[in-house]
Amino acid sequence: MMRTFKRSAIATVALGLLVAMTVPVHAQQATRPDVQELLQKIQQLQQQLQAQQEQNRMLQQQLQNLQGTVSALAETQKQQRQQLEKLPEEVAKAAPIKPGGKERITFKGFLSTSFFMQDANFAFGNGQSAEFPVQEFDNDNDWFTGGDVRNTRLTVAFTGTKLSTWDVGALAEADFFGGYNGAGPFSQQQPHLRLRLGYIELKHGGTKIRVGQDWSPLFGEWPISTSHIAFPLGYGSAGYVGWRFPGFYIWQDLGGSGDTKFQFQGGIFEGSWNGPGPPTAWLSAGNVGFRPQVEARLNMIGTGWKLYVAGHWDDKDLKGVNEVDPDPAIDDSITGTALEIGGKFTAGNWLIHGNVYWGQGIGQQFGAITQFGDIESMGGWVQIGYNFDKHWSLYGFYGFDDPDNDDVLTWIGENGRMQNSMYNLHLRYAIGQYWFGLEWMHDTLKVGPDETEVEGNQIALSWLYKF
Repeated sequence: MMRTFKRSAIATVALGLLVAMTVPVHAQQATRPDVQELLQKIQQLQQQLQAQQEQNRMLQQQLQNLQGTVSALAETQKQQRQQLEKLPEEVAKAAPIKPGGKERITFKGFLSTSFFMQDANFAFGNGQSAEFPVQEFDNDNDWFTGGDVRNTRLTVAFTGTKLSTWDVGALAEADFFGGYNGAGPFSQQQPHLRLRLGYIELKHGGTKIRVGQDWSPLFGEWPISTSHIAFPLGYGSAGYVGWRFPGFYIWQDLGGSGDTKFQFQGGIFEGSWNGPGPPTAWLSAGNVGFRPQVEARLNMIGTGWKLYVAGHWDDKDLKGVNEVDPDPAIDDSITGTALEIGGKFTAGNWLIHGNVYWGQGIGQQFGAITQFGDIESMGGWVQIGYNFDKHWSLYGFYGFDDPDNDDVLTWIGENGRMQNSMYNLHLRYAIGQYWFGLEWMHDTLKVGPDETEVEGNQIALSWLYKF
């Protein structure tokens, strides 16, 4: 029993010593809150690490899924490219009109019919080609009527072939202003086709090149009309100049600033004049030696607007290829120059567009009311339009051409055209591919040193179907 007591006493003393040693340690830990904060942070970091590891695992799974999707998309694109490469050949085989190669053929144009009445004889013809009056009728039958379908246009475009890295295409366009089949009572209903445009086109990135017959850069903005299309309002008569020639033409994108884009347009093409040799045999003043016409144009295009400025230069040897004496015997040569500024603005339902030009010796470009000589001239036109809704529109047009009177008398004589002005009012109804237009045109031409006025009016009701 003594032994048992001794053991208990020893155990009690040992326990007391242990408690005495442990209490200060716990008290010290209780006075160190930074240690507990550190432990909490460690736990938080461990939790964040586990969350990031789970997130990484999910991202790796998503990346694997995305790689599979990209691979499938690449394979789909490869198959689509192969199908696109075969498409021109398949279309060519299925098309009613078979191309000679792998190109695609687009057949487009429009059918045009006008019924008109006039009180004067017009140049360059009556009906859809009327531009300025040359003869008034002072009698009871001063108004006459007629129908005209010569605006009708056929265009065939070829696309889809390649030349190295260049996309190659071509275009041929014709209308029916090629004259009439004879001069008898049935001729007027049988107009001939005439070639308007015919060129080969190459495109690569922002560069486009055309070789063949195309519009010169001076042929810029054009008025809206349902009756005057091949011969636009004011063309060669009231401020609208430019023509089409065989040559080389280039378009080059120049980048831009903000919403504005810039483009260079240039052309070098055959010379042309009205004599002394036949122009259709390339023996005229414009064809002597290497005397091409040269034009350049800068286009600026923004949202709802565009502006352009164009310049022209040419040189004509009035002796012609056969070295004949010039007639009239004034100068041996004429240098042609021109400057044109034009553009178009749209705002809501409103449209305003037009151009002004100054020229010297540019009869071959329809300047100076289409008169040939070293004649200075200036002119311009403007058209304002308003769309009442998606169908009805109203347009008002004014244009003028004012050659230098002394130059006209010197080169043309007392029958020279001194000044011309044109007014046009056009009400149009458009639905889908159809246009219906009612137009009134009034023109006043001043002729000779006394500026005798010749006036003419035309009222036209026209239908147009585009295809």
